[in-house]
Amino acid sequence: MKIFVIGLGPGSDKYLTPQAKSAIEESDVIVGYKVYVELISHLTSGKEIVSNGMKQEVERCKLAVSIAETGKTVSMVCSGDSGVYGMAGIMYEVAEHSDVEIVVVPGITAACSGASLLGAPLIHDFAVISLSDLLTPWEKIEKRLLLASEADFAISLYNPSSKKRFDYLEKAVTLMLNHKSLSTPCGYVQNIGRDGETAVVCTLGELKDIQVDMFTTVFIGNSQTKIINGKLVTPRGYKGV
Repeated sequence: MKIFVIGLGPGSDKYLTPQAKSAIEESDVIVGYKVYVELISHLTSGKEIVSNGMKQEVERCKLAVSIAETGKTVSMVCSGDSGVYGMAGIMYEVAEHSDVEIVVVPGITAACSGASLLGAPLIHDFAVISLSDLLTPWEKIEKRLLLASEADFAISLYNPSSKKRFDYLEKAVTLMLNHKSLSTPCGYVQNIGRDGETAVVCTLGELKDIQVDMFTTVFIGNSQTKIINGKLVTPRGYKGV
C-alpha cells in the first residue's frame, strides 16, 4: 500500500525529475486535478486515471488513500513541488490513521523555475508568499508582505491575481512600498514551461499597474538586486566580483 505524492514541476517534460517518472511508472493508479493529469497523459498509458476539479483537494486525497488501501500503488500528482503549496501536507493529514506508506516526490517549484528564466533573483535569502486568501486571511498575508519587505528579503509571489482578486498584486505592491523603493528591480513569469511562456523584467513601480493571472509568478528584488544584461541578479556578496 503506497501513495507517491508527486510534484510535476511547471508542466514540461524537461522539468520532470527521473524520480517522478519512475514513481509514475511504478503506479497502478494516477490521481490528480484533471489539468495536471493531462500534462502527463503520455506517461500513463494502461493505468487507471482518477481526476476531478479544483477545490476538491481533501476529497482527492481521501480517494487516493481508499484506493491504496485496496493494495494498489497510487500516484497523486500536482504541479510544482508537492511539498510547496502542493498536496503532500494534505495527504499526510488525511492518511494520519491509515497504514498506507506515503512517499513525497519533490518537483521544481515556480520560484525556482521562474527565477531561472529571469536570471538569478533568489541567490540570497528570500521569502515565498501566496496572495491567495482562500485558506489564509488577508490580514496575515499583509503582515507577511510588510515584514518580509522590512527585512529586505527578495520575495516571490504565488497566486498574484484572479478574476475575483484582480487588484491583489496592486495591494501587495502598495504594502511593500513602505519598505522598498519604486525603482526596486522586479520581474514576472507567465506560463512557466508551457505554451506562451513569457518573462518580463520591470521595476516595483511598474509592477503596481501590471495585470497578471494565476499562471504568473512574481519576483521582487531586495535592496541589492540589480539588472545585468537584461537579467535580474541578487548578489550574494562575494568579494572580488
